[in-house]
Amino acid sequence: MLDLTREKDAHVDQRLRNEIMIWLASTRPDGRPHLVAVWFLWDGSNILIFSQPNTQKLRNIRHNPVVMLALDTAEQGDDIVRIEGRAELVDDPDLKATLPAFAQKYAARLQAMGWTAEQMAASYSQAIRITPTRFSNWS
Repeated sequence: MLDLTREKDAHVDQRLRNEIMIWLASTRPDGRPHLVAVWFLWDGSNILIFSQPNTQKLRNIRHNPVVMLALDTAEQGDDIVRIEGRAELVDDPDLKATLPAFAQKYAARLQAMGWTAEQMAASYSQAIRITPTRFSNWS
């Protein structure tokens, strides 16, 4: 959905590749919103998140896969990126936090926490793939 020949879209793509945290909003079965900051990996088409099992966000996604994501604002609020999408829980034993691109992106943070990618993969064992349906940005 991003057209990297357009300056604004290329900027969004770069932020998605470089930012450490993204905010994930989902909806509880009773309609209340749930918002959590998560680590993520953007591959140019989808966003990949790893979660601990049995969390509120997973229960919400099972009930309603429509989610929204937002990057922290940059430039004093003048660089907003929001993404609407559909989330799916992925049951693939090869898709885990030891994925080279994910492990490399978070290597310094994991090391600072005294963790390895293998330890993270063991604890955050549920993969979530989000397919964007709409991007909204302004700067």
